[in-house]
Amino acid sequence: MSQALPPQAPIAPAIAWSDLVRADQFSHWLAATAAQHGLQPASLRLASADASFRRYFRIDAQDGSRIIMDAPPDKENSAPFVKVATLMHAAGVPAPKVLAWDEPLGFMLLTDLGAQTMMQVINRHDAQANLPLYLQAVDALIAWQLSSQPDVLPPYDEALLRRELALFPDWYIAQHKGIVLDDAMRQTLDKSFEAIIRHNLSAPSVFVHRDFMPRNLMAPTLATACAALPPEGADLPWGGPAANRLMVSGPGTLGVLDFQDAVYGPITYDIASLMRDAFLSWDEDFCLDVTIRYWEKARKAGLPVGDDFGEFYRGVEWMGLQRHLKVAGIFARLTLRDGKPQYLADTPRFIHYIRATCARYRELKPLLRLVEKIEGIEEPAVFGFGRQ
Repeated sequence: MSQALPPQAPIAPAIAWSDLVRADQFSHWLAATAAQHGLQPASLRLASADASFRRYFRIDAQDGSRIIMDAPPDKENSAPFVKVATLMHAAGVPAPKVLAWDEPLGFMLLTDLGAQTMMQVINRHDAQANLPLYLQAVDALIAWQLSSQPDVLPPYDEALLRRELALFPDWYIAQHKGIVLDDAMRQTLDKSFEAIIRHNLSAPSVFVHRDFMPRNLMAPTLATACAALPPEGADLPWGGPAANRLMVSGPGTLGVLDFQDAVYGPITYDIASLMRDAFLSWDEDFCLDVTIRYWEKARKAGLPVGDDFGEFYRGVEWMGLQRHLKVAGIFARLTLRDGKPQYLADTPRFIHYIRATCARYRELKPLLRLVEKIEGIEEPAVFGFGRQ
């Protein structure tokens, strides 16, 4: 059971700690950091928690608010977050700035990009009303991809793809569904995974966020958007000041969070993540519209998306399939291992995405039949991606 800090500690009582030693460490870190950065410890409150072991607090300062990351170093490596934040800023993409970091303890002070995510401001009843938000997300994504360089981030290679796909049979099928795979089922998975890996690795490589979706994009206030802009005259790795203004359009630019798992891999991944959201579904017409707009902008910007949109869209679908097989496994693991059952509520969405993509391609039909058998679906339905 979580225990609150004793009353004498200079921490707001709304923050609970399961480890009082860590709570004491945080108390001392906060006292020193507050003095250096003009923070108001009594204003500390929980901002959010994510699927990892990280927590985020919001705290007031003399000129606004700041975010504190609590990332236990025995469970979370914060070094990639710091590295990718630097890359984001170099690309002209609004992202939290690291103001202070105690690496051994895992406490970090960040700028605050706002209190509302894109997910929170989306109109769930009218997809078209959200087009401006999605186009801002597309601009941020293209800016990020244009800054790509090899040998900077870990490769999204065959080994990583295999580890991610293995989460589906290991956690979703075996642990969540309680199904023991027979030889025929295992062979179907193996052949399907080989095809998925081969198809996805054929895409050109760029910087990949790996969770580029509305929950991780911030709808900025005027102040936070302006604070996130690159300095006037600053050069970016992919161009000069004109490029800055092209891709970072001021207060209309979304901020980007949760980027610590970024890799160098298939260019199809992040647009698939954006339009085949783990927590939100749109009709295929809207998804096609945004994806086409992304492809057109990316092609004009010189990104390697090819000249055939149909071929590119197939790549997006296959990449999305890999992602949703992985996410189904991750969410099962979050429930069974980490005690976070709320994530499995979105399982029907993943299964729908998986079935829809498998139904489109002859080589994926055996995987479709296997998934339907696991789900107890006797007759495959004829449907389009995104419709439920």
